[in-house]
Amino acid sequence: MKRIFLFLLTNLAVVLVLTATLSILGVNRFLTQQGLNIQMLIVFSVIVGFTGSIVSLLLSKKMALWSTGAVIINPQAPNGPQEFFLIDTVHQLADRAGIGHPQVAIYAGEPNAFATGAFRNESLVAVSTGLLEGMTEEEISAVLAHEIAHIANGDMITLTLIQGVVNTFVVFLARVVGYFVDRVLLRNDKATGIGYYVTVIVCEIAFGIAASLIVAWFSRRREFRADAGSVSLLYSREPMIRALARLGGLTPGVLPKSFEASGISGGAGLSAMFATHPPIAARIAALQNMRVV
Repeated sequence: MKRIFLFLLTNLAVVLVLTATLSILGVNRFLTQQGLNIQMLIVFSVIVGFTGSIVSLLLSKKMALWSTGAVIINPQAPNGPQEFFLIDTVHQLADRAGIGHPQVAIYAGEPNAFATGAFRNESLVAVSTGLLEGMTEEEISAVLAHEIAHIANGDMITLTLIQGVVNTFVVFLARVVGYFVDRVLLRNDKATGIGYYVTVIVCEIAFGIAASLIVAWFSRRREFRADAGSVSLLYSREPMIRALARLGGLTPGVLPKSFEASGISGGAGLSAMFATHPPIAARIAALQNMRVV
């Protein structure tokens, strides 16, 4: 219920912010005089902006399993000591974090791990074979604690809401600019012209790039929080520091773009501003400066 309330509140906040901003700037009245229905455009933008993000979240577990080829471990009959260790560790950490036991999966690939799922009590934690082969059990436990912290913090739903908000603004602003170019600059007073469609496409690309900076910034912030969450769950900073140091010396596995931000490590993208994860050195420094109670 809390998540549904947050979703509805976020949608309402987006509508109110857009409406208030346009009214204060006088844009609302001007565009209405030009024949653009602002209220309908806002509703359309919210629907388009959030639909893709919500659908992606709801399908995240299935898409993650399909795209990585991960195989879920049967918690009632783990195959060998390694699978037993993963199930036991994840369940203990989930109990400490106060969430339901996630499904645990293994997939073939370079060192990485991720957590996903629309609901904190019905989530998925997956680790790669490369990570299992390249780390000690203590380091693996730290990585698992990091992923459990993501789930407990509600990072998946929060990132979805942020993505929905920025998508809404991209859709809305691109059409406002397109309408302005078509009717005011090109003086097309009849049906919507080619200037509108070209401008919308160009603006959606440009605004989309700007919006991705916001999403990437939040993703980096939540990685610091998940690292700190690992420390809290394990009552020590050393396992996570060692795990990050180990990751710094390994080639990280590449995850599909749709949930790259969910991994324990990620690429830097075109620049640091587009990175979904902070540099390993910065994460270690933050843990070293963290006060452990």
